[in-house]
Amino acid sequence: MDERLENLRSTKNPKARIKIMKGHFATSNSHLDTYIDMSTVKIRHNNAREAAKLAQEYVTSTYVDTIVCLDETSVIGAFLAEQLADSTHMALSHKNNISVITPEYNGLGQIMFRDNQQRMIKDQQVLVLAASITTGKTIKRAIDSVLYYGGTICGVCSIFSAVTKVAGMEVKTIFTSKDLPAYHAYEPNKCPMCEAGDRVEAIVNSFGYSKL
Repeated sequence: MDERLENLRSTKNPKARIKIMKGHFATSNSHLDTYIDMSTVKIRHNNAREAAKLAQEYVTSTYVDTIVCLDETSVIGAFLAEQLADSTHMALSHKNNISVITPEYNGLGQIMFRDNQQRMIKDQQVLVLAASITTGKTIKRAIDSVLYYGGTICGVCSIFSAVTKVAGMEVKTIFTSKDLPAYHAYEPNKCPMCEAGDRVEAIVNSFGYSKL
């Protein structure tokens, strides 16, 4: 697998990079012809810090109390909070002690927050951070959950997004489909690779890649 991975650097920030690999992959919602590996950007602190420069999209325009981190993005979320609260950039969240939290999933796949975290959602301005947005279904579930617990969504951001809006909100992202013109997502029952007889080679999700 490693030999097939190619580096891709962001045009917005050349220090931010991800890895991509062509093939036939399945997620819980779709089939993909490109796997995006975000291990480096999510785990290594220097790379995560560069990704967190997404804060520039919000720092002077958006007040943030809480960052909800999906897809194991809590390291990026911590750097994002630090930059949003930085007093040197005239930040609206200046000196705010921003909460950085990760939700859980119940047996029905619903996004939930434990009792001890709910105070960080209720009556708070919540920014949702994801690693990758393909169809927007997971983000919509996260938004519904935040609203259910009494929070207000103030923004949605990601490392990569194949869509420009989710639930009417603009997605701020480092990589878009323009950076990956060969990236395509298909409904499982309308996948041209399946129709051509190409077997799915791996299951992919926020935790990574599992070869079949």
